[in-house]
Amino acid sequence: MAIIINHNNEMSLSIMDWKEQLQNHVNTLDRLRQYIDPTDEEVKAIETMKTKWGTTPHYAALMDRKDPACPIRRQVVPSLQEQVNRYGIQNYLIWKENRNTEEHRPDSIARQYHDKIAFTVTDICANYCRHCFRKELVVDRALELRFDVDEGLAWIRKSPEIRDVLITGGDPFLLSNDRIDYLIRKIREIPHVEMIRFGTRTVIALPQRMEDGLLKVLGGMHRVPIWINTQCNHPKELTPETAEAVYKLMGCGINVGNQAVLLKGINDDVDTFKQLHLKLLQFRIRPYYVFYCEPAPGIDHFRTPVEKGAELIRDAIRGHTTGLAQPMYVVATNVGKIPLMPDYYIKERNEHEYTLVNYKGQVTKLPNIPE
Repeated sequence: MAIIINHNNEMSLSIMDWKEQLQNHVNTLDRLRQYIDPTDEEVKAIETMKTKWGTTPHYAALMDRKDPACPIRRQVVPSLQEQVNRYGIQNYLIWKENRNTEEHRPDSIARQYHDKIAFTVTDICANYCRHCFRKELVVDRALELRFDVDEGLAWIRKSPEIRDVLITGGDPFLLSNDRIDYLIRKIREIPHVEMIRFGTRTVIALPQRMEDGLLKVLGGMHRVPIWINTQCNHPKELTPETAEAVYKLMGCGINVGNQAVLLKGINDDVDTFKQLHLKLLQFRIRPYYVFYCEPAPGIDHFRTPVEKGAELIRDAIRGHTTGLAQPMYVVATNVGKIPLMPDYYIKERNEHEYTLVNYKGQVTKLPNIPE
């Protein structure tokens, strides 16, 4: 259910399909005021900063009207803090996605690995996350790239080492069903490709997108399977509509994983972090990664100390629930993802044994086996 405004400017509840959600995109102050009472600072940020912003009615309805610290609201509404950049790397996306190298690649192809690539097909989103690592491209529009899909497909076809293609954006699920079908069919025609992945936040911000036409495009038994990863950062984002969307995807053979971003003041406390990962499993979404908030420019206010994510996994998840709920904590860099999990559990080691400690602080011993 999503809140919309009728001709008498009165609130009403209505079910909107995904196209109606986008037609009613919450991307003006007037539309935003239907959901929250913006502060003077929020209004100033919207009116003075040259930045792309907005979200769906579905996601906007999750915001707290009165609380500017609302974890949903902070992911949506521009902030003057985005003008502060003490730690962010300028031209971050050029550096992170290795776009300034001797290897000739189309603008649509980003690469950190030998055998897999990110295929960027759009810069449009249903929800413009304020913490986006592609902020320069998607939000601030300081970086312009050509999203020539056929040029990207031709490059993949000529690169026999590529076995894994991540289709990303923006949000690729904002493309039409026909366009998505074209992408999938053409990639599956490439003999050396073994896997197609989609990165999309529509599962969370626009779950209405999982309609019959798209499910028909995605579903079925194929040589090259499809996997989907979404981004959910707070348990409040997990709605009945998302549960239904995930169930539909699973019904046509698509598994859904989650790639959360560790965000200061949003999910960096033990209780929220624990509830997020427990609820993800209830929704049949497998926790996959927790990303350290990348050093893109203008998102300093979302970053925690690097150690925070590992501490949260230790204190909120490990031993407190099934291992299915434990994501891998990593930072994404220009040389790929790097795990950030220190070894909290080996307290001591000598020639004869290891001293191990569990999440309760209880100690046990394990023999040290020589090579």
